[in-house]
Amino acid sequence: MRSIRVRLALIFSAITLGAIAGVYVYVAPQLESSLRDQKLEELARDAGLYSRDLIRAIGTNVDEGTVNRAVRQAADRSGSRVTLFGVSRGTQGLQTYPISDSTAQTRLEDVSFAVATDAARTGRTQRGTEPTTEGRIGEAARPLFFNGRVARVVVFSAPLGDVQRNVELIRRQIAVAGAIMLLIASIAGYLVAQALSRRIKRLETAADKVAAGDFSQRIPIDGDDELADLASAFNEMQGQLAQLDSARKRFIATASHELRTPIFSLGGFVELLQDEDIDDETRAHFLEQISQQLARLRRLTAELLDLSRLEAGSLELRTEPTDVGDLAREVTREFTPALAQHDSHLELRLTRDPIRATCDRERVAQIMRILIDNALAHTPPGTDIFVSATRENGGVRLAVRDHGLGIHRTVLPRIFEPFFTSDDAQGSGLGLAIARELAERMNGHLDVESVPGRTTFTLELPS
Repeated sequence: MRSIRVRLALIFSAITLGAIAGVYVYVAPQLESSLRDQKLEELARDAGLYSRDLIRAIGTNVDEGTVNRAVRQAADRSGSRVTLFGVSRGTQGLQTYPISDSTAQTRLEDVSFAVATDAARTGRTQRGTEPTTEGRIGEAARPLFFNGRVARVVVFSAPLGDVQRNVELIRRQIAVAGAIMLLIASIAGYLVAQALSRRIKRLETAADKVAAGDFSQRIPIDGDDELADLASAFNEMQGQLAQLDSARKRFIATASHELRTPIFSLGGFVELLQDEDIDDETRAHFLEQISQQLARLRRLTAELLDLSRLEAGSLELRTEPTDVGDLAREVTREFTPALAQHDSHLELRLTRDPIRATCDRERVAQIMRILIDNALAHTPPGTDIFVSATRENGGVRLAVRDHGLGIHRTVLPRIFEPFFTSDDAQGSGLGLAIARELAERMNGHLDVESVPGRTTFTLELPS
């Protein structure tokens, strides 16, 4: 019962069985009632058509033979049993009594013919059924008037056995057809469920492999139904998980390498400082190197923390209207010592009007620091740097341009990848990855254009 094949087969069978039961229980009785009403309607129509001669046979001067002949003639024409009743109005009220019957039966009292009394009382044709020793019969009673009063009642009757036989035949046919359809539905349900369960089993197998770290199992997409959509979504998810797993492994390997280098360097300098024979100048040099490695570790750990928070979506941004021009002035002033040491000049190009953007002020400043620091780190000494902020196409465009050697076209597509650095680069390779992620979190975009002699990083933000 835990198998989806069995469950679906049982569901199909239950639905089919319910439909058959509904037909058997509801349609068959309705059909029987319709056929019975149709039979009574035919008897009532015959009573109206073939009782005219009986009207002429009413009267005290009409002999019994004439009445019997009229009754039998009406029965022969209609094909039904015809019984003529008289009407008495005595002390016991209105009553009917048999006068003549087309079957020449002498024991008419075996049949009550209650419709005859109803027709005499109401003066209208009445229909009904009643049981007999030979089965149920249908009856239609028509009142016959003489001198404005109901003098006789003629009853046309016929057995309802043919109606019962037709209904029983239909019920047997329904039962046989239902049994065949139930068998077909059970087999079809089982086959359909088997096909569905086979496709679901493929998903289960692939999910188990994904849970075990194997992202190579692709699910074939057969059809265009919901399971096909699920398989397509699963394949897409599997591809994304494979990329994330690869990035995670690369991240761990690169981060370990980046952390290992300064840590080993610090350990070596500490061992050298423990040597009492080194002079003061060498000791000061070692301490300076230790300070540089510690600064590198602090910067690396801060960048790793920012990147992990960005990837986890836990970095909170406080967007607000910000004057990007004022922010650019503040950030560029921070690089005055670094520019002097690099023997470079930074030119700030801004408009007179305020340049406002909706962004996180601190994170935009962080992006600018990364871009300017990147320009200083990857250009020869004496290279000039240009920072500009303008309003374009309803947004704000902030650009950092340098006239260094440029970025090689084979390297350019990868510079925003975490930990990617060129052969001669210094640093962890996390800055540009963090900068682009921050830009996208603020509904902006960070892009780069580079040709020999000019490299421009452009940050676009919504205004």
